[in-house]
Amino acid sequence: MKLLITGGAGFIGSNFIRHILKKYPEYEITNLDNLSYAGNLMNLKDIESNSNYNFQKGDICDPKILDELAKAADIIVNFAAESHVDRSIQDASGFIQTNVVGTQVLLEAAKKYKTKLFLQISTDEVYGSVVEGFSKEADSLEPNSPYSASKAAADLLVRSYHITHGLPTVTTRSSNNFGPYQYPEKIIPLFITNLLEGKKVPVYGDGMNIRDWIYVLDNCEAIDFVLHRGKVGEIYNIASGDLLSNIELTKKLLDVMGKTESMITYVKDRPGHDKRYSLDTSKLFQLGWQPQYNFAEALEDTIRWYESHIDWWRDIKQKRKDFQDYYTKQYS
Repeated sequence: MKLLITGGAGFIGSNFIRHILKKYPEYEITNLDNLSYAGNLMNLKDIESNSNYNFQKGDICDPKILDELAKAADIIVNFAAESHVDRSIQDASGFIQTNVVGTQVLLEAAKKYKTKLFLQISTDEVYGSVVEGFSKEADSLEPNSPYSASKAAADLLVRSYHITHGLPTVTTRSSNNFGPYQYPEKIIPLFITNLLEGKKVPVYGDGMNIRDWIYVLDNCEAIDFVLHRGKVGEIYNIASGDLLSNIELTKKLLDVMGKTESMITYVKDRPGHDKRYSLDTSKLFQLGWQPQYNFAEALEDTIRWYESHIDWWRDIKQKRKDFQDYYTKQYS
């Protein structure tokens, strides 16, 4: 099996590549990534010499590169995306280019070469905020940030290519991921690394925004499960059911790291901040998948990973001169 994985130098993509090569050593993987600020080849340093792994630097918006790579692929898995909500609020143009235009260019290449499966990696944010209950795959999409709107547009493009052109597609929508190699602008790695540096952690608003957290290796296993057993044309929600408010999450991190609540600084909430995400995962559970990782243990493992990979995240933070004050500067 030959897989073209886009955005494979990012957080979830790199963990997925490592997962696939370990579980299916006979599979061949080509990783296409343009190495934007969140793409890091150090994420895959341990497997770069694997004979079944090939890295290609390039942009999914470039049809020439995709024409060459899609021709040789059995399956395309599209992780490539701009994904940080705060950045999309500042400037949405890059999100439209990569997440919408890039997905369309990729779909065209898949259609041209009759790819056996196009797997779109999406997010629970496309459903918008859910006051109570759970978002189901058939629910209407009500994105509230430029980021989630761009992902919703991409999802609809994937659906259209399946319906109009008969392209075999599957889409996964996962809840918030955490784990090793996550770029330290997202809440968990930002808070962990700030605390390791003796810096305070910035909590938006009253901290009562609720998210469902899933360990990245559980998500990778679920994507693998859908890739091999999912039904063409379907969408699958992926989540663990571990719902926490941001302040609950923050206090858990402080507790594990032996810090007090004096390390919390409350900052002005960001515009359009969704209150709650929660996914109905019954479709995927009925297919036979279940999460395997306990949240508390996975969170501790994640903390230990950042503690033992200081050079990895410190280099990233040093390259972002405004990193430490990012949140307070944006909405103060």
